[in-house]
Amino acid sequence: MMAKLLVTGATGQLGRGVLQHLLTTYGVAPTDIIAATRNPAALADLTAKGVEIRAADFDNPAALVQAFQGVNRVLIISTSELAVPGKRLQQQSAAVAAAAKAGVAHIVYTSMPNPANSLVTFAPDHLGTEKAIQASGVRYTILRNSWYTDNYLLSLPHVLATGTWYTATGEGRTPNISRNDCARAAAAALANPPAGNAILTLTGPESLTIAEVAAQVSAVTGKAITVQQVPNAAFAAGLESAGLPPFLATALASADANTQAGNFDLLTGDYQTLTGQAPQTVRAFLEAHKAALLG
Repeated sequence: MMAKLLVTGATGQLGRGVLQHLLTTYGVAPTDIIAATRNPAALADLTAKGVEIRAADFDNPAALVQAFQGVNRVLIISTSELAVPGKRLQQQSAAVAAAAKAGVAHIVYTSMPNPANSLVTFAPDHLGTEKAIQASGVRYTILRNSWYTDNYLLSLPHVLATGTWYTATGEGRTPNISRNDCARAAAAALANPPAGNAILTLTGPESLTIAEVAAQVSAVTGKAITVQQVPNAAFAAGLESAGLPPFLATALASADANTQAGNFDLLTGDYQTLTGQAPQTVRAFLEAHKAALLG
């Protein structure tokens, strides 16, 4: 009998990517996959493929236990709840407890690099969830995903339009990895989990400064970019004045501070060990998304 694999947050970009890799890259039978979400109607296309859809709300612990029944391995994708301090950790801890109560044999969780030594505002959510998993007694694979290369797509069209990239990262380096590579790794951990308990840090193949990324963006697009370093408080204020909610502006500024402090600068071979593939380079990602960069 094959293992039943459940993916939470199945309507999100990462969740969708994991499901796609389970079905195509790893050839898992649709009948062995369960997609869990607060909005089951949004996954009608997966129902047509034979994937089971279950309602799962991280704010409803009792219903979560029911959603996890009969599941061998569960992927808990960290939630997007950042506006209310502490809520994300509460949600994710509830999911861990529900998995243990339902008899799940293996938890896979999407965390972040080095959460115990991080300036990022939401690092305590990840660290607390990791501790909850370790205390649950359930076998686990924790995937510490580095900063997505995809995140650059949110700001680069504006950067290219103005010619200036404002940053508070200094000379700090980040080993960016694409969301698709993280989805593939999570699917691998579900389909062929590492032996025992494992904490893996998923990184791209190189660690770059923003100036180095900007040079690659210029090479791909043919447009010049000036990198302008600004103080962290001014960076956060600029993000707010651009219309970002204060909690998000603070979170992004804290990520820049973490980069400048060197806390993201960690290269590993964990992605390749887990998937058997080399991670995508920043340059290859930019080439593939050139149209989006240029708007």
